[in-house]
Amino acid sequence: MSGPGQTVSIGSRILNGIAWKAASQITLQVTRVVVALVLARLLTPHDWGLAAMVLVFSGFVVVFTDNALGTALIQRRDLQDGDRSTVFWFSAGVGVLLALVGIALAGPLASFYGEDDVRPLFVALSCGFVVSALGTTQMALLVREMQFARLELRQIAATATGAVVGIGLALAGKGAWAIVGQILGEATMSTLLLWVLSPWRPSLTFSTASLRRLGGFAGNVFAENVLWQAGRTVASALIGRGLGAAALGTYTLATTVILMPFARLAAPLQQVFFPAFSRISDDRERMADIWIRATRIVGAFSIPALVGLLVVAPDFVQVVLGPKWAEATTVIRILAVVGIVQSLHTLNGEVLMALGKAGTLLRYTALWTAATLTAVAIGLHWELTGVAVAYAIAIVVVEPLRAFVTTRALGIPFSRLVLSLSGVVQAATLMAAALLAARELLLSTATPDALRLGLLVLLGCAVYVPASIWRAPDVTRELTGVLSRRRRRAPARVEPLDAAADY
Repeated sequence: MSGPGQTVSIGSRILNGIAWKAASQITLQVTRVVVALVLARLLTPHDWGLAAMVLVFSGFVVVFTDNALGTALIQRRDLQDGDRSTVFWFSAGVGVLLALVGIALAGPLASFYGEDDVRPLFVALSCGFVVSALGTTQMALLVREMQFARLELRQIAATATGAVVGIGLALAGKGAWAIVGQILGEATMSTLLLWVLSPWRPSLTFSTASLRRLGGFAGNVFAENVLWQAGRTVASALIGRGLGAAALGTYTLATTVILMPFARLAAPLQQVFFPAFSRISDDRERMADIWIRATRIVGAFSIPALVGLLVVAPDFVQVVLGPKWAEATTVIRILAVVGIVQSLHTLNGEVLMALGKAGTLLRYTALWTAATLTAVAIGLHWELTGVAVAYAIAIVVVEPLRAFVTTRALGIPFSRLVLSLSGVVQAATLMAAALLAARELLLSTATPDALRLGLLVLLGCAVYVPASIWRAPDVTRELTGVLSRRRRRAPARVEPLDAAADY
């Protein structure tokens, strides 16, 4: 083990990163959920639908923020002098190009939806490509050096900025502009802080040799990211076109409540584990052990949370979202199943990329995109509920294939992953049974909605915690072990990975 003042090991880097991520994510997720709920109260389903028509393409801003060339900077063990500046200038150029394309497409997009208000919203959002492009390289270098404290402080400040902008615009009666403004405000502050926190500055250097060297890995990663985002974009576009703005708004709010919190929790974990996996990619048994333990811990939180929400969804919608969102109840319940499945595959892509199997990940994503789009197109015949059911079926069928591919890449049996989650599933099942019985009892006694929801949440925690200690003791030991090691560890200096020897 490294002592004080010494370079810390990969294991310590992971724990340090997880500690920062955990602390910041509590703040971030509470802030984001509160902001989403406030906006749900201030805006109408039609406002959400208009924003969603634009935001179906905003994911490409996120894809560009997670620049594939930046991923290549993280994945490579050794970087040459021109690599960083080449990635920066290439990213900036593509960002400007995408912004111009977005502005040009604003009119046709408004015509496609039959909503004139979409045009100015999309023009404004397209500027996000340029804003994000200017921070991608700095972010990649901070992730490479595992400077998670700086990254998380930046994200907290950016999220707070977006929240202030979004709520301010909503209170001013600006409708869908509140959601677009929130995104642009967060992106702008994030890029500004990346420049403040990263000491690196680009030089006037561009190397085609560097671009070719990084492009082989980055090309597959970028194609996979674009294909995945295209699947989500087209699916939302189909819903908006086929069912209208209000239906798309309802679907978007349901995904915001159910899927987005876990997606946002997944992204920081992926930032921590990808550089770590890349450094130990020649030790597959070690990677497999870390991957399974991390997946089990994610499941220990996501499975009971989403199972509980599935049971109390009617009460949650009535109390938290309000009666105008009653149609979202069934969709929320269905998407809870989707969230459970997807949360258990949080780190699969990071394992495959660390092993240099970006092409395998690309082929899987092509299958995922085809399956989900086909499901949405079929589900449109049965309105919004049909879309949710069809999408859930596609996810339940296709997502486990990615886990199977990952276990094969690691050289371990798929059953090892399944068995590692059995205790958590048993504990969550006991909790669900208790909640169903208690909810029926409370309904029969005409307990007020808010009180009923509060009692059910408390009961779920009271049942799941001891049940998980009983049925999933490994999770309890791992969590307490992590906390114990964090308390015992003396302060240590985390060196950039380029200088690290202990990994």
